Amino acid sequence: MNQLNYTVILEPSESSYGAYVPDLPGCVAVGATKAEALELIQEAIEFHLEDLRDEHQPIPTPQTTSEIVTVNT
Repeated sequence: MNQLNYTVILEPSESSYGAYVPDLPGCVAVGATKAEALELIQEAIEFHLEDLRDEHQPIPTPQTTSEIVTVNT
């Protein structure tokens, strides 16, 4: 089985963390902690890809990257 590395975006709120995958529209998760959100998005990605395979749809190749940019304030 091949491995794919998708970029996951984590967004904290006052009471939880949201996670989504830019390369997989609709693939989202919410957890009470960062660790839980990462665990849940891992499962969401696996289910999302399984659904695509079941529907004979192509598996999107990861395209999104991220970098940290430092600016002076």
